[in-house]
Amino acid sequence: MPKKNLKDEKMKKFRIFCYAITFLFLASQSYAAIPKNDQGQLITSLAPLVKTVAPAVVNIRVSQTVKSRSPYDDEMFRRFFGAPNVPNNSREVQSAGSGVIVDAENGYILTNHHVVSGANKIQISLINENTLDAEIIGSDPATDIALLKVEANELVDINIGDSNEIEVGDFVIAIGNPFGLGNTVTSGIVSALGRTGISTSGYEDFIQTDASINPGNSGGALVNMQGELVGINSAIISQSGGNVGIGFAVPSEIAKSIMSQILDFGEVRRGLLGVSIHTIDEETAEILGVNADSGAMITAIEPGSAAEKAGLKVEDIITKVNDEKITNARDLQNAIGLKGSGENVEIEYIREENILLANAILGQQKINKQIGSDIHPGLVGAQFSSSTNRSGIEVIEVEPGSPAAQRGLEKGDLIVAVNRLRVENIQQLESIAKKNNILYLMFERDDRTLILRIQ
Repeated sequence: MPKKNLKDEKMKKFRIFCYAITFLFLASQSYAAIPKNDQGQLITSLAPLVKTVAPAVVNIRVSQTVKSRSPYDDEMFRRFFGAPNVPNNSREVQSAGSGVIVDAENGYILTNHHVVSGANKIQISLINENTLDAEIIGSDPATDIALLKVEANELVDINIGDSNEIEVGDFVIAIGNPFGLGNTVTSGIVSALGRTGISTSGYEDFIQTDASINPGNSGGALVNMQGELVGINSAIISQSGGNVGIGFAVPSEIAKSIMSQILDFGEVRRGLLGVSIHTIDEETAEILGVNADSGAMITAIEPGSAAEKAGLKVEDIITKVNDEKITNARDLQNAIGLKGSGENVEIEYIREENILLANAILGQQKINKQIGSDIHPGLVGAQFSSSTNRSGIEVIEVEPGSPAAQRGLEKGDLIVAVNRLRVENIQQLESIAKKNNILYLMFERDDRTLILRIQ
């Protein structure tokens, strides 16, 4: 009997010891999970940080004029059915978003391109509920960044941090105007870096976060624990339209570069290497007999381009740009397109199983613009550009009340086909328009594909 009691006592002590170790382990894990400030002190509340940065985040209200489409808008339809002429059925709609004051002295505010695209009027509301009119200084649909300006003396700005220094696991807060509710703060961590393939167009290098981002947060701030802006909240992945813990932000370094180019040049001067490329995967590599299972293979080089001057050749496989790994054609498009013209980049590539390096000074992408009146009478009031980052023709401007606007074209539309023929540049559109009085434009708007009749 005494032996049994001794054994029970030992087992009891052993269990207590295990519980204690488990408790200490869990406690240390919880303790380690608490973020720290610059001085290494634990941050037990985000309130002091929020009080500092929240005044730099504004609510944006955008007014747009849209035209409700109807069969009676078509003159031939009205004639055939003897229908009367219909009045202009345009209406004004409003949407909400967010923005971040980055220069209080000059009144500059960063937001998303898609928040203010096509706006007739933009108003921003400060944290003290004062309302100001804003104007667009410049906008870049390819990175979804826009720069606004307001005239005020009461602004508070936020320091722009270096998004290149953040790491997966870093704590962040997101501040914005979800569902138009007003200034709202959520917190989370950096879930991933360098995310691409989120949309079918544009240049992407997103920060992924699980901080709640909902409709209306677009254009708001992603902030690190030092109170610095590290991203402009831009998009979410969701089946319902609400937050599911997967949100994306444009890195602050990209936003800062776009802002600088807009202020310096009045436009974005995007870098150009001057090559046509094809993604290399294991199957392609085997067929071509090349010793690489990823990368972007050069299939053509533009004469006089940065690539030619750097000594690159057809069939070279680009694997890195400035130590950034290139696994496919999209990676190279992003790596070059997110850099400015005149920038010097180091390119690592494979040629005949040898790994080589080249330095290239990037050229400038040329934007081919054309006004609608030179193309077709029904397109008067619109301006078009051969897209530099998407396959098609972008509508870059539509004058309110113009024939193009009355027929339903909107700024930001991407024309992909005309009269059932694919188009990739303005010259193709002009060629089709010369031979046809009636044009059927197939175009993309947001996540929809639409067809418009132009006569």
